[in-house]
Amino acid sequence: MKTVKLPNDINFTKNWAEKYSEIRNHSVEICRPLEIEDYVVQPIIDVSPPKWHLGHTTWFFETFILQPNFPGYKVFDEQYNFVFNSYYETIGARVIRTDRGNLSRPSVSDIFKYRKYVDEKMGEFFKSGYLNESLESLIELGLNHEQQHQELLLTDIKYILGHNPLFPPYKKENISKKESKKNPQMINFPEGIYEIGFNGEGFCFDNELGRHKVYLNEFEISDQLVTNEEYLQFIEAGGYEDFRYWHAEGWEWVKQNNARSPLYWHFIDEKWLNYTLRGLEEIDLNEAVCHINFFEASAFAAWKGKRLPTEAEWEIASEHFNWGERWEWTNSAYLPYPGFKKQSGAVGEYNGKFMVNQTILRGSSIATPIGHSRNTYRNFFPTHLQWQFTGIRLAQ
Repeated sequence: MKTVKLPNDINFTKNWAEKYSEIRNHSVEICRPLEIEDYVVQPIIDVSPPKWHLGHTTWFFETFILQPNFPGYKVFDEQYNFVFNSYYETIGARVIRTDRGNLSRPSVSDIFKYRKYVDEKMGEFFKSGYLNESLESLIELGLNHEQQHQELLLTDIKYILGHNPLFPPYKKENISKKESKKNPQMINFPEGIYEIGFNGEGFCFDNELGRHKVYLNEFEISDQLVTNEEYLQFIEAGGYEDFRYWHAEGWEWVKQNNARSPLYWHFIDEKWLNYTLRGLEEIDLNEAVCHINFFEASAFAAWKGKRLPTEAEWEIASEHFNWGERWEWTNSAYLPYPGFKKQSGAVGEYNGKFMVNQTILRGSSIATPIGHSRNTYRNFFPTHLQWQFTGIRLAQ
């Protein structure tokens, strides 16, 4: 039996001020290695400028906690609701996502003043008599929301620096979780009725609720992630030139983008290099392959004569292998669990309205903040995106 990686649920205490400060400060620490110019760049629609992440997560607490619940609170700037609202139709108009990189104002210094102002007011709020159980749940959601954006911060920073022609490093030290790689083994699970979904105490998102039974046929799943060496074999075998391994939409993506490798791989002077958060390096063949989209993951699996696991298979099997190095593609569409109901108001827009044209990712990655992973966590992305820290686990 393999070593089990237990979920790192946040153990929230009633000391909300301490937990709030700890998580909010971590966002600032992630940005500390940046130059001022790095805060504003938006190379593609999927990447938001780092300063926008800092402003948006602050806007969440101002909009959902302070304004409606702290009498006498005055907003920092009336225009910031338009600038930092992400997708909440209930809250009103907003800057469209493609234009976030055009916002030279508010300046980076203004956004840090905004964070300081809201953090001080939240500190006052925690000492007031206005905090109640329902607001504690909303604060907990806001802190988990901030942790989601901390992961996106690292992901977006890597894309910004990784598409700079100088390939500047984010940090010289290694932040990767080095797993000792062994020969992969397939773990067998018998057919039967299993249960999936969040169960127990602690925080989870609404899309994890509704624990329910699923019937699974007998299946096997690998105890190891696919490595760079294995994926390089796929490339050298002509995997990107053979339509037989690809979904039709995936094959169109290959042709339209002239795709030949994972994101951040560069073939220079007859050898493969990889842009990492430490800068441009030779590919580590033993490291788990990263930054591949669903099309690539599925094509690789087909080339190996295997498939991707479903999210139910992944969750059932997750206690029998180590996970947390890469977000792992599944072969499951992002759909509601039985009994799922969207909450009223803006909070109800958090997950439910995205349950179409998205594919489930399971696990977590080296970019996931400590305490923000569960084996029931349902991450989701469109099939063509490579920029997240994604990897492959095979099933059959």
